Amino acid sequence: MSDIGALAAALLESCEARGLMIATAESCTGGMIIAALTDIAGSSAVVDRGFVTYSNEAKKDMLGVSEETLKAHGAVSRETALEMAAGALAHSRASLALAVTGVAGPSGGSAEKPVGLVWFGVARKGMPVEAEFRLFEDKGRDFIRRETVRTALGLGLKAVGQAGFAAP
Repeated sequence: MSDIGALAAALLESCEARGLMIATAESCTGGMIIAALTDIAGSSAVVDRGFVTYSNEAKKDMLGVSEETLKAHGAVSRETALEMAAGALAHSRASLALAVTGVAGPSGGSAEKPVGLVWFGVARKGMPVEAEFRLFEDKGRDFIRRETVRTALGLGLKAVGQAGFAAP
C-alpha cells in the first residue's frame, strides 16, 4: 500500500471509530482525495461525498463560495479555502470536510501565487473552520497534486484526533 493509501486507510479507520462522515471539496486535485478514500473497500461507511469544484462557478454553485471572496482574494486563497470547507460541510451529511485550492502548474502561477501554492481548509462540526497553506516545490503537476492529497489526508487525521472533536 502506498503512503497515500496508508494515510487514507488511517483516516477512514479513525472516522469510523468515531462515527464520523467525510466530505471533500477539491479544486487543484480534481477529485484525487476522494478517490484515495474510495479506493479502499468499505469506505462507504465513512465517505459521504466529494465536490470537484475546479471552476469559480462550481465553487459558488456547489459550495456557496461568495463572488465577493473570489473577486477580492481569488480562487487560491485562505478565504476561499475556508468557504470551500464550510460549504462542503453545509452541503453534506459529513462531520469533517477537507478542501483544497491551489496552483498545480505547470502554468497559472504568479509572483503572489506561485506554482506549488496550495491552501487547505478543514471544517469540523461544532468547531471553527481552519485554513493553512503549503508551498510545494515545483517538481511538476503530478508531484504537487500528490503532495496536496498526502497533506490533506494528514490534516484530516490531525482534525479527527483533536480534543473535543466528536460526532454530532
